Amino acid sequence: MSNIKIGITQGDINGISYEVILKTLEDNRICELCTPIVYGSPKVAAYHRKMLNLNVNLNIINKAEDALEKKPNIINCCNEEIKVEVGTSTPQAGEAAFKALERATRDLKEGKIDVLVTAPINKNNIQSESFSFPGHTEYLESLFGEKGDALMVLANDSIRIAVVTGHVPICKVSESLTQEKILSKIKQFNKSLIEDFAIFKPRIAVLGLNPHAGDKGVIGKEEEEIIAPAIKQALDEGIICFGPLPADGFFGSNGQSHYDGILAMYHDQGLIPFKTIAMDNGVNFTAGLSVVRTSPDHGTAYDLAGQNMASENSFRQALYMAIDVYKNRNNK
Repeated sequence: MSNIKIGITQGDINGISYEVILKTLEDNRICELCTPIVYGSPKVAAYHRKMLNLNVNLNIINKAEDALEKKPNIINCCNEEIKVEVGTSTPQAGEAAFKALERATRDLKEGKIDVLVTAPINKNNIQSESFSFPGHTEYLESLFGEKGDALMVLANDSIRIAVVTGHVPICKVSESLTQEKILSKIKQFNKSLIEDFAIFKPRIAVLGLNPHAGDKGVIGKEEEEIIAPAIKQALDEGIICFGPLPADGFFGSNGQSHYDGILAMYHDQGLIPFKTIAMDNGVNFTAGLSVVRTSPDHGTAYDLAGQNMASENSFRQALYMAIDVYKNRNNK
């Protein structure tokens, strides 16, 4: 297999995105594993490199085909007049984040890069006529799948959590859940654990929605009427899954150590315990699509921007996971 070309989007230029990207690429061993191509701005990269006193040089190219192996590369996607305002959300930063994402996904679709690693965006300032999505996951789904195909998975070497409903307001979670949707997500998750993570016969824990998983209907009917029937159908189709399980007791008793994957009903039910357990080395992986995309599990962190305090470990792990998933898919 030739050297994997990894597209890296710059994310929000005023947050910690360039710090974690540059710190990762400062390690020469990265370029032994892949050919990194940053979609962003050489000017902004140089600004952050100087401010943070980092020792990494990016090879400026016009297109992905010109990328040099064993060197980190960068493609300019931004106006030369772009202004960095460290620690601040600005419309210009949102526009720059989208331009980089747009160029990278176009190259991904055309096969000019093999995988995509996205640095954090600000979900508010990136909104425009061209980007009206709650986040990366939904945007990528619109380009590389059908509605409902994308599955948000938070993962590291020891825990993998997927969510049935992603960026959905809490007040709409219950009405968003159906037996068909839960069954679909169980099947997607099972397929991803096998094909993307190379796990043979994965065991999946399915969490309930309500406190105590509804206490047999005392605190809600969703478990008995929607979640349990979906689990039964999945079992009938040969998928090894268990539940619905009370989320608090599950994580409180280290239940995650007994399963290959955990399916949560909504965003915070899965992401709060995941980030508590694995914030520094966790990765956000978008399963269910025809392409491989990962990102660090943190946000723009404006409060840390420019202080040389941000850890690049999550971003580095996102890059490693993108390589691993790509190889697993091609070796099946």
